[in-house]
Amino acid sequence: MRIVLVGAPGSGKGTQGDKLVAHYGIPKISTGDLLRAAVAAGTPLGKKAKAAMDAGQLVADDIVVGMVQERLAQPDTGNGFILDGFPRSLAQAETLDRMLAGLKQPLDKVVHLDVDNEEIVKRMLARGRADDNEATIRNRLEVYAAQTRPLLDYYGKQKKLATVKGVGGLEDIFRRIVTAL
Repeated sequence: MRIVLVGAPGSGKGTQGDKLVAHYGIPKISTGDLLRAAVAAGTPLGKKAKAAMDAGQLVADDIVVGMVQERLAQPDTGNGFILDGFPRSLAQAETLDRMLAGLKQPLDKVVHLDVDNEEIVKRMLARGRADDNEATIRNRLEVYAAQTRPLLDYYGKQKKLATVKGVGGLEDIFRRIVTAL
């Protein structure tokens, strides 16, 4: 099963993605994790990514696409994968579709975790990451609305989109996702 998790930062993609990994036995590919690892390691890509992340902006497509392409080429993705945080723009979605068509592994489903902005601000402030202050969070939500929300129409037209309410108990949300899949 090849799945994309879409939702605003703090909507629960990482948490639910981890639960899906355990349920389906396929790897989760989180661009956030890939980027944080590159930043922590101080790689050239990590340094470029850190500047954008600190400003609450999206990391350049070429950096993210390259990292995802390398990860999808690894053998553990043969039975499927869960993408968390990618694609984040129409250009990335189109690139992903071409990449997966070349691998003859098109997406099966795109799950949109729907959570309102005030709940997201509350969640992100509670997790206490250094880059999670209210101004940065609100900027990231604006960037998400402008650049990522259009993916809902894109995947809706492909009949691959399932919108799931991302509030309530973790198990309730997880059951909604599994039902949608």
